[in-house]
Amino acid sequence: MTAYDELMAFERDTQALGQIAGRLGWDQETTMPRGAGEQRSEEMAAISGVIHARRTDGRVGDLLDQIDDSKLHAVGQANMRHIRRAYERTMRIPAKLAAEQAKLHSTAQGVWAEARENEDFSAFSPMLMQVLDMKREEAAALADGGDLYDALLDDYEPNAKASDLEAMFNALRPKLVDLRERVLNAPNQPAALSGTFDEAKQMKLTRHLARTFGYDFAHGRVDKAVHPFSSGSGQDVRITTRTNEADPFNCFYSTIHEVGHGCYEQNIDEAYLLTPLGEGVSMGVHESQSRIYENQIGRGAAFTGWLFGEMKDAFGDVGVADAKAFYGTVNRVNSGYIRTEADEIHYNLHVLMRFDLERAMIAGDLSVSDLQDAWNERFEADFGVAVDKPSNGCLQDVHWSVGLFGYFPTYSLGNVYAGCLNKAMRAALPELDAGLAAGDTSAATGWLRENVQQYGGLLQPRDVIEQACGFAPSEAPLLDYLEAKFGAIYGV
Repeated sequence: MTAYDELMAFERDTQALGQIAGRLGWDQETTMPRGAGEQRSEEMAAISGVIHARRTDGRVGDLLDQIDDSKLHAVGQANMRHIRRAYERTMRIPAKLAAEQAKLHSTAQGVWAEARENEDFSAFSPMLMQVLDMKREEAAALADGGDLYDALLDDYEPNAKASDLEAMFNALRPKLVDLRERVLNAPNQPAALSGTFDEAKQMKLTRHLARTFGYDFAHGRVDKAVHPFSSGSGQDVRITTRTNEADPFNCFYSTIHEVGHGCYEQNIDEAYLLTPLGEGVSMGVHESQSRIYENQIGRGAAFTGWLFGEMKDAFGDVGVADAKAFYGTVNRVNSGYIRTEADEIHYNLHVLMRFDLERAMIAGDLSVSDLQDAWNERFEADFGVAVDKPSNGCLQDVHWSVGLFGYFPTYSLGNVYAGCLNKAMRAALPELDAGLAAGDTSAATGWLRENVQQYGGLLQPRDVIEQACGFAPSEAPLLDYLEAKFGAIYGV
């Protein structure tokens, strides 16, 4: 075996252990007995410690020293880029800290869930303080004197800088606020759905929607969770959704969103299985897939026309007159509390708020004890309504409980990328809507598979988008899309 072959064999086992750790996390949020939390935290800490030990194993460093990347093919060079980056970053984090974090995050997730259920932020805040302290310690080890938040952001969007994202978000925010004001003040407001929607029927239709978007149930499954998510890569990619008898869109569009994530993982070149290239290259690119599936495809006029018929077949009268009115109902704009349920105009405002708050916490400019007040003040300023309870406020997201600081901005970056991809896709597929109107998403999902998904981690994140689109990504296509779509629906 060459040094490269030996390193890749070692890496394959490490990747497999990572998949096992992910499965433990999936189980914790779906089917694990409530009383198993303490033991599960020990299990998560143990496997995290094993993975950390492998990531920092001296053999990895020795093998890396023996490999001349310039003599490798493109796939080999990409593998080395990922392995060298992971090795260098992991070597900076003390093994004890990595194990302590894994155990703390598993425990904190359970505390967060109980505090959320009881509407009691004070029950969670001491745990969040511990999580934040450890994340700041991790960030300091990674940053090597640089910006702490950038060091954490790099875990989710390699090479991204918070200052660049801030500039992009600052360009988005005023135009989103202006469009929101015009839409909410428009005289013609779409009707909401009415009635009660059986949860079993929702789950039946949601699985049909997953198949419609190309999700492979031979290598995946759909379950229910408090906070919808996707998990796994390669041959085992699982997604979750949630149901609400008064709001089936919560279920359907959560499912389509997670199917976007899941299909990205399922459609990566099989040759990359259990290698660093065998998973999505970044969370921004990952979000571009979930958001374009959910919004530009799933909430478009063509597809919602087909979905209207499916809804009537499943539930009968849904309180909406026809397909055109249903398209407006699907895309109703309102200042809701919940990020995952937000319309396309408000969604990024949710993310921008979280981005600013978590940057301030990492920088030490905002204490956990002041977080709830800071959240509530910012929300009322941005959305025009007061937060009524913690589960609709700073307890709604699982992210901070499991230490995902630096994750939130990738949601809006994914929206920006999705806007660019939609522009390029529609230029390449001028007859796209004819298929979508018949419930056939294969042209759209096939274009995304060929131009984005199959590459996995082969390319750098921004390069994936630029290669697919033929132009450098920017916020302009997203803003143009939103202005055209909601301007037409609301007549503004």
